[in-house]
Parts: sequence; C-alpha cells; structure tokens
Amino acid sequence: MSCYEHLLVSRDDGVGSVTLNRPEKLNAFAGRMRQAMGDALRDLVNDDQVRVIVITGAGRAFCAGADISYMKHLLETKDWKNAADLVEAGRTVVTTIRETSKPVIASVNGPAAGGGANLALACDLRIASDQASIGQTFNRIGLAPDWGGTYFLPRLVGPSKALELFFSAEMVDAQEARRIGLFNRVVPHNQLAGETRALALALAAKPPLALARAKRAVYQSGDRSLGEMLDIELEAQMECFQSRDAWEGLQAFLEKRRPTFHGTGEATCERST
Repeated sequence: MSCYEHLLVSRDDGVGSVTLNRPEKLNAFAGRMRQAMGDALRDLVNDDQVRVIVITGAGRAFCAGADISYMKHLLETKDWKNAADLVEAGRTVVTTIRETSKPVIASVNGPAAGGGANLALACDLRIASDQASIGQTFNRIGLAPDWGGTYFLPRLVGPSKALELFFSAEMVDAQEARRIGLFNRVVPHNQLAGETRALALALAAKPPLALARAKRAVYQSGDRSLGEMLDIELEAQMECFQSRDAWEGLQAFLEKRRPTFHGTGEATCERST
C-alpha cells in the first residue's frame, strides 16, 4: 500500500483502490488533496497490473466535497488563483476517470456531497451502502456545481430532475438515489466492502480490451449518430476479434471451462502450441 497525504492507495489481485483518508473532516478536499487524487489515479491508470479502480472513503463518509474552512480562507484572502486551481484539479480527476479504459467503481460508504457527489458520478459504476446519501449541495454556500456535475447529472436523471437536485441542494438517501439512477446498487452497510471487492474482482477477471471498448463506445454515444456508433462498434469488434482474449473466450466456451483473460498485450488469433 502506498500513501499520499490524506489518501491511501493499494493494489491487489488486479484491483487498485484509492481511499480518501481524512475521516475527521468527512474526507472533504483541502489543500493539495485534489491534486494528489489526480496523481494517485494516474499512477493506477498507468499500472499494467491494475485492471479495475475503486474509489471510496475512510470512516463514515465518502466525501463531503470542499473543506468549508479552507474555502473561507481563500475567500478572505482573495486567493482567486488557488480557488481556480482547485476547480481545475477537479477537472483532472474526473477526466482521468472518464478517459481511462479501465472500469472505475465508486464504493459510496456514506454521504457524498458537492464535489464528492460528482466524484462518484464520474465513476463508471456506483455501489452504495444503505447508509449512503448523495447531494448537489453547492448553492448552500453560494456556489455553482463543478467537478463535472452539470455534465454527469443530466445524463443520468434527465435535465429537469437534474435542475431539481441542483436547485434544492438536498441530500438524497441511498434507496431514492438508486431509484432515480444515481446508484447502481445499494447493499447493507456492513456488506459494502465485500460486495465492492466481489464486483471489482469480477470485472478484473473479464477481458480488458472488451470492457475498454464498451466503455469508450458508451461515452462516445452521447453525441454520435446511430451510423457513427455502428462504425465505432465495427472497429472495436474487429480489434477484439483479433485479440488473444477472443480466442481464449471462444475456446473456453466450447471446452465448458472458465476463461483466463490475459489483457490487451497480445493481439493474435493463432492457436498457442
């Protein structure tokens, strides 16, 4: 396990985990914590042994967003540069999550508010504790949404519901968040870590190239026509079809055994001898 300030990073069985580790402040971002988050994610993205990334929080919260005391200090000192840098650091985090070919799971162990909510929404999947909640709380302190919230939220719940959530700034409990599509799954709190690990290991065992091309295509589909998506699918399918993992998957199916996928390093359909 490697350690950044206020972050814990670990790697195990193809799963890389980032734990926000400021539990006494509900894992609120302060100082250079956002930048460290970006660095930690890039390290996992660039690690060929990591196939799946999990983001969670230590203690009773996922992430409370910005540290209010720190934000107040920036306002009092009129430190607009560092304020802008904080927003830009959020950009780095969410774009790294979306641009990596690896699946990224948010394991939402408690409240996810403001930037913390949008950190979760940037992830590909969200599994949550039944004690979790999520909310666009920005206007409670006179601020507008950031961390990609105005992009992610309307795509998950639609424009009108997104505006309702932005305008109200209310926290949404876990079951309601699942009902409206913010959480994929909700599990008992004491089972969250185990269920998250099971999901991550299941994804880590799948063919990375196939998952990567599915992720890329889904996110491309938002502004593409059907014809364009069919072209993208053809290109992706031919890339996968020529890969070692496609051969392994087909062979394992015919032999009625569990496949062992090796990743994207080899692209050959030749039978091994």
